[in-house]
Amino acid sequence: MKAALIGSGAGTGPGAAAGELLHEARRGTGREHGPDAVVERILDFAAELRAHGASMYGTEPLAAGVAVPGVLDEPSGTAVYAANLGWQDVPLRALLAERLGGIPVGLGHDVRTGGLAEGRVGAGEGVDRFFFVALGTGIAAAIGTDGRVEPGAHGGAGEFGHIVVRPDGPVCGCGQRGCLESLASAAAVGRAWA
Repeated sequence: MKAALIGSGAGTGPGAAAGELLHEARRGTGREHGPDAVVERILDFAAELRAHGASMYGTEPLAAGVAVPGVLDEPSGTAVYAANLGWQDVPLRALLAERLGGIPVGLGHDVRTGGLAEGRVGAGEGVDRFFFVALGTGIAAAIGTDGRVEPGAHGGAGEFGHIVVRPDGPVCGCGQRGCLESLASAAAVGRAWA
């Protein structure tokens, strides 16, 4: 997991500039201990970041934004399914809001959120349409049009890493054999070359 504290543009002193990176930290997901452990680590990490921000900058956060992998129901704030983390139907936005003292929490898909950022302030800035592909533990993409990223009818747009491309291939984290990400993700390529 990777997290960052970002300035809001309010007030004076450190973090006064909107979008300014104030702090960055990383933690392991603990996925080897199961999906409940992953959720608890996310909640603990968010609370740790809240405390760090309050201590360093003398103010509580105004809101939190969290990006996670897998299929999301963004309107309800539910992490529906993530093959690599093993979770299903986790009410993550509500859990985070409770742990963070009731502040507003935005929950987004990791790749779509990255694609949105790339479209607004990165290589896609100023273009009407773009395609953003992320290779990591899995493979996914974001499809950007008119300043937004398409979530898809069921929150799974861009999750093409689970398309079976070699039916007799290796077992994927989703349980199928030969998914694209079981063969071509950064993790799969690393395993193949290790």
